Amino acid sequence: MSWWIFPTTADVGIRSFSNSIEGIIRETTLGIQEYQLLGPIQELNSLVRHNATWAVPITGNDMERGLVRWLEEVLYRGYGEGQWLVDISISTSNEYISGHVSWVDSDSIEREIEVKAITMHELILKEIPEGGTVRGIMPEVPDFEGPGWISQVILDI
Repeated sequence: MSWWIFPTTADVGIRSFSNSIEGIIRETTLGIQEYQLLGPIQELNSLVRHNATWAVPITGNDMERGLVRWLEEVLYRGYGEGQWLVDISISTSNEYISGHVSWVDSDSIEREIEVKAITMHELILKEIPEGGTVRGIMPEVPDFEGPGWISQVILDI
């Protein structure tokens, strides 16, 4: 696991670490999906899986907003289209974030929490250079030393 949930004043946040931009998007996506479930996402392995490609545009090479759009798409698919993402392979370009996703029928899973929206508040998506350090938020969220990528997203629940 390379993601950690932390409380905020009114909502909840997730901080993720990975060695690549594609990895950080994957970790953040799977972290949010698993956070909403009653049990680990691996417990859904017995359900019938479907495969698809989902993509969102990146405007003006703004990968932070691209991440938010991607996560909003995942939420929309899960709650609006009945497609609960359970695994993903991410690719990025200057124009799109694309994911080859595996999803299950949303009606066949039990959720504990509902994420209503992804916010721009305290949003972080950045590359940390070799030797660079990002301090943990609290004891539950560790420090991170580069090289690698970090993301932080506040969720409206």
